[in-house]
Amino acid sequence: WRWRHRDGLPRGGTGMIVWRRHEDGCLEVAWRRGDGCLLAALWWACRLECQGDDLQVKVNKLSSTKTQLPYDYYFLKYCKPQKILNSAENLGEVLRGDRIENSVYTFKMREEASCQVGCRHKLDAESAKNFKEKIDDEYRVNMILDNLPVAVIRQRRDGQTKVYEHGFRVGFKGKYSGSQEEKYFIHNHLVFKVMYHKDPETDFARIVGFEVTPNSIAHEYKDWKDQETQLLTCSKNIIQSGTPPQEVEADKEIVFTYDVKFEESDIKWASRWDTYLLMNDDQIHWFSIINSLMIVLFLSGMVAMIMMRTLYRDISNYNQLDTQDEAQEETGWKLVHGDVFRPPLNSSLLCVYVGTGVQILAMTLVTMIFALLGFLSPSNRGGLMTAMVLLWVFMGLFAGYSSARLYKMFKGTEWKKNTLKTAFMFPGILFTLFFVLNALIWGEKSSGAVPFGTMLALMLLWFGISVPLVFVGSYLGFKKAPIEDPVKTNKIPRQIPEQAWYMTPIFSILIGGILPFGAVFIELFFILTSIWLNQFYYIFGFLFIVFVILIITCAEITIVLCYFQLCSEDYYWWWRSYLTAGSSALYLFLYSIFYFFTKLEITKLVSGILYFGYMLIGSYAFFVLTGTIGFYACLWFVRKIYSSVKID
Repeated sequence: WRWRHRDGLPRGGTGMIVWRRHEDGCLEVAWRRGDGCLLAALWWACRLECQGDDLQVKVNKLSSTKTQLPYDYYFLKYCKPQKILNSAENLGEVLRGDRIENSVYTFKMREEASCQVGCRHKLDAESAKNFKEKIDDEYRVNMILDNLPVAVIRQRRDGQTKVYEHGFRVGFKGKYSGSQEEKYFIHNHLVFKVMYHKDPETDFARIVGFEVTPNSIAHEYKDWKDQETQLLTCSKNIIQSGTPPQEVEADKEIVFTYDVKFEESDIKWASRWDTYLLMNDDQIHWFSIINSLMIVLFLSGMVAMIMMRTLYRDISNYNQLDTQDEAQEETGWKLVHGDVFRPPLNSSLLCVYVGTGVQILAMTLVTMIFALLGFLSPSNRGGLMTAMVLLWVFMGLFAGYSSARLYKMFKGTEWKKNTLKTAFMFPGILFTLFFVLNALIWGEKSSGAVPFGTMLALMLLWFGISVPLVFVGSYLGFKKAPIEDPVKTNKIPRQIPEQAWYMTPIFSILIGGILPFGAVFIELFFILTSIWLNQFYYIFGFLFIVFVILIITCAEITIVLCYFQLCSEDYYWWWRSYLTAGSSALYLFLYSIFYFFTKLEITKLVSGILYFGYMLIGSYAFFVLTGTIGFYACLWFVRKIYSSVKID
């Protein structure tokens, strides 16, 4: 190995790279010179700081749970550095509306500072109006230090454990004593507290916490000397008593200041996210999930037991019908054996939806596996969204293959037309909805609007990777021999007898969606909270268990209702099996309406449209996913039972 000059290390020389893992989980890679002298660490899996090292606070979007419209930090008239530098954001961060930039908040590692002046601004009418609007809508300022988001401490209900609120509010509303007029006040003085964990062997330290206490102070001074200005309202971390808060009004001057405190902590670097991920209602969360799982597992066991016993008796009875007279008197599901594999109406459309469902199922499973392995933790901002988009694109191969296999089973001949539908129908609907919603966000001048370049990149992923992969999958699927039916189909369709009211398609489809929705609705509450109330979601282990339960439940309820349908001599099971499990998406959307009116405080029309637009997209994807699971379960079940009986 030969080391070239970097970060102040000497040029040239030979040596070797050595590595070691520290007790707090950090991996250190260092350069050992030929004479055995350990020069310096070349790379750390976690960032190390020496006393006096420069620390740069980065600013992120302004966010609000009341409007769901993020804005760039510098949309408001905050202090700007001489040159604003954008951090490189991944695809997921851009889609989430993150805009990470540098700021004027800079300080030295383990060197406390007080009353540091950022800048002063005189508000014009528009700037004052923007600040007031953001205070009304309860916007929060998000900052980042060493990849840790800034947080405000608040006590838990038990009063013992501290929990973090993400970001701090832009300001607040209040009244002066003796006055009835409500005024707006801005948080212009920030007290940062940086927690660090010191390496016991060296003088290095790792940042393990980043907290802020926002204050509003109407600063006073004699002479303005930029960052060297001596303020009369604070000195050495002491804010002068009786100092009024900083009011937001046009033509008023605001001085932005900050303090920095450092505190040594026992928290190790590997555990620094634990406080951020601590949930308020963790006991309720765990109890509810376990309770839900127990109920669903019990119901699934009962359903499976009933089905196995009933089917075993049916198959035994049918196989004992030896004479022609007995065969003519047979009733139940065996009677429709000549029609049960008759291709349905709109069979091509069914193939398209089944293929898309396989694509969503494969994407979801692989994403969850990556999340379980820790690759998509909240510290990796935008990682989950990026993974989902990329996996969706690459899973087009499975969509094309499964769609073509089913299409060939239905004896279809226009496989290219079917492939085009598979490649464009579902993504086209999603992209159209997304484009309309993005136009609304763009109209509000929000940073949540996806830039044109990113939209172009998404289009390239779709047309450049996903569509060709769908065609490759379709070619491979159509090339294989068709799936043979276990029984022959009659040329003339059998007449279906009149059905009881509880066996009508609408009733049985709506009933079928209740159980799958019941398997996920408690977890759904926490997922919606993480999306719309700006909370972290990280319990991917439980989510995976719930997802497996959802698959089992969709399969079992569809098989049961399909069995009852065939017993009543109704052989139109193809689409009904898809819609039976897929109807759980209707309950999901209805629950999202309930959640909107009971948990959210959204008042703006655009924000409401965005909420229901995105929930419609989510419900549509859930419909395609669950419908596909139900369809394949029913297809396996029907093929299994009709291949188990003797058909003359």
